[in-house]
Formats: sequence, C-alpha cells, structure tokens
Amino acid sequence: MLSIVIPTLQAERTLGATLDSCSSASLETQIIVSDGGSSDATRSLAQQHDVIIVDSEPGRGSQLATGAAMASGDWLLFLHADSVLASGWDKSVVNFTGAHANKFNAAVFGLRLDDDSPQARRLEWIVKWRTRLLSLPYGDQGLLISRAFYDGLGGYQPMPLMEDVDIIRRIGRTHLRVLDSHITTSAIKYQQGGYWKRPLRNLQLMCLYRLGVSPTKLAELYK
Repeated sequence: MLSIVIPTLQAERTLGATLDSCSSASLETQIIVSDGGSSDATRSLAQQHDVIIVDSEPGRGSQLATGAAMASGDWLLFLHADSVLASGWDKSVVNFTGAHANKFNAAVFGLRLDDDSPQARRLEWIVKWRTRLLSLPYGDQGLLISRAFYDGLGGYQPMPLMEDVDIIRRIGRTHLRVLDSHITTSAIKYQQGGYWKRPLRNLQLMCLYRLGVSPTKLAELYK
C-alpha cells in the first residue's frame, strides 16, 4: 500500500485538486492530511474525501513527520497541498516501487507550473537540471520513499524550514531517482515573488543553511 502524506495550512484554494489527483490511482492508497491549524475551509474540504486528518504543530517538517508517523503503507509519498499529480502517475510509482533495488532509493517527480509564461518554462528547465546535476529537487516535486528507507534515515525532522533539503542530503545523490511523470504545482508564489527574485532568495537561504545558520533563523528571514 502507498501512503500519501499532505501537509496543509490554509490550503482551501488548492487542496481539492491535489486530493482529486491522488484519488485517481489504480493502486491501494491511504491519504493522510496533516493539518497545522487551518482556520479556513481546508479541513472541511478534506473531510469530503476519503482521507485521514491528523493535527500537527505548524511547520512543514513537523507536519510531514506527524503524517508519516500515522502512515501504514510500505511506501510513502509526500506531496505539497498545491501540487497536482499527472494522469498515469500511479504507473510510474508502481514501476519504481516494484523494483527490489529501489527499496533503499527515493524518487521525485518532474516539475511543471500552472503558468504558460516563458518565465515558467525557464524555471522548469532550471529545476530539471538542478535535480539531475546537483540532486537538489524542489519540495514541490514530491518524495517517494520506502518505509524502511525513511525510518532508517530518521525521517523528516521538525524543522521550520529546509526540511526538504535536509532529508535529500541524508538520502544522498546516488540514491535519488527522477520518475517518468510530473507534478503540476501552483505558480502563484513565483508570480507574486518574482521568477528571478524568489529563486535567488531561496538560493541565498540555502547557502546560509550550508554555512550553519539555524533553520529557525532562516524561517524568520524567509518570512
């Protein structure tokens, strides 16, 4: 069984499409929504789907860890609440999880943005090569990992920021794969923050993280 973990916080605008894409799977799935205290319609929207809702301390790292602790699948898929899986995504997952050698590998999806602009296509290209050359995918690309590998790594840490970078570093470059399917994620944060400015700011934060600045301090700078 595949357990899908989705952290949410004020996600009423996007969560419905994400859950609909998860429900299209041809394999047995368990969907867990790990909510960090939403006050909008996020929880009521989730209740309209066949999902498990768990309460968590706010913060994506904590929410992912809380959701994973409730999961009972042999494989885990972590998704953001504004990400929509492409048609046929389940076949890619089955192909990956069916290979015994991948029990101690992890995989991410390709990234697409729901924006037809040239700036969006350019960012998709940058993310593609950043993933393939540097093994540094965006959190928006999801993470597929076996329960055994996840537990052996110690899982997601309750970090206020950089939880995705942290677990990817522990997975290691030689154990990361890219699936032959994609996720379409919301482009609104790039439209509002700038297609150049936001990635550059994220790069600055990552450099500070590598230099030893605490995730708590980085979260303050991020806000």
